[in-house]
Amino acid sequence: MSDIRITNVHVHTFTANHVPRWYPHPLLVPFRAVPGVIRLLAAIVRPFSRDKADTLDRLYRFQQEAGAWRQSEILAGMRKHYPRNTRFVVLPMDMEPIGHGPVRKGLRHQHEELAALARDNPETVIPFATLHPDGEGRVAEVVHAIETLGFRGLKLYPRMGFAPDHPVLMEEVYPLLLSRNLPVMTHCSRGGVRGRGVVPARADRYTRPEAWDPVWERYPDLRVCLAHFGGQEDWRAYVEEGYDPKDEGSLERNWQRLIRHRIGSGRFPSLWTDISYTLFHFDDFLPFLRLFLSAETEEAERLRARVLFGSDFYMTRQEQLSERAVCFRLRNALGEELFRRIAVENPETWLGER
Repeated sequence: MSDIRITNVHVHTFTANHVPRWYPHPLLVPFRAVPGVIRLLAAIVRPFSRDKADTLDRLYRFQQEAGAWRQSEILAGMRKHYPRNTRFVVLPMDMEPIGHGPVRKGLRHQHEELAALARDNPETVIPFATLHPDGEGRVAEVVHAIETLGFRGLKLYPRMGFAPDHPVLMEEVYPLLLSRNLPVMTHCSRGGVRGRGVVPARADRYTRPEAWDPVWERYPDLRVCLAHFGGQEDWRAYVEEGYDPKDEGSLERNWQRLIRHRIGSGRFPSLWTDISYTLFHFDDFLPFLRLFLSAETEEAERLRARVLFGSDFYMTRQEQLSERAVCFRLRNALGEELFRRIAVENPETWLGER
């Protein structure tokens, strides 16, 4: 696969140093020493609460990979799955302000370590900054990361407990990104990290695609990637349950359909999406993605130009398919032209390189 330069737009290298002491709950801290217990608990609670099971699965993945003490260790493990010339957009996480206790190393340390990783691997690492807008001194830290450290974009995680049109973002952060022609990667899945006291309904309200409408009304040129193409839960609902065509609200309720419809309509030219994590359920979802991207319609052509390849490493480490297996199978299933589009050309456009 070394004949093309792949850009994986969605990976993580943050470590246990950057995860709060009591995440996701103080009662689970003693179990960290026995990861198998966490997986067992997830299996037990899944029939009763998919959200709690998802939280436990995420904790397990944190333990399996984030146990590394340096981001360079995680990058080294990830690079083994890809051709030597692959690039990775590395997305940090600002979990200190979410109410789950202190972190060993703050956001400045995480950014500085990522900057060093990028300096040591200039052809491989594309660093993004991040912030929780309610955290102290976060805007100054983002300015430092972009203007001093040369970071190439911003990662947001509204599910932690803030809206995309938070005043700090609207007044101070988005104008900076636009002035530098830098994009945004934002979590867009019903699963994931939530701040303490942020109930799932509120987290969904901040995370849903429509939450970005006020941002685009004010900043129509801000390039935003809604990660995970709506997420596994909505993909599975689309595949297994279908929808009632007479139900006018069904489009908005399924985030996968809504993202696809919005991109295909042409009314949201700054909207992008990636296939990170979602496509690790390969056999279930890949035939649908191939059909969506290969149709001979104007809507499909717009979609082909706005889908990005990403994996969500290291959150994928629990899945049965390895990073390498998914990448090869995806290229084979989509065909050379489509794969080059989402893994080579589109990322370069989204990053502002084309």
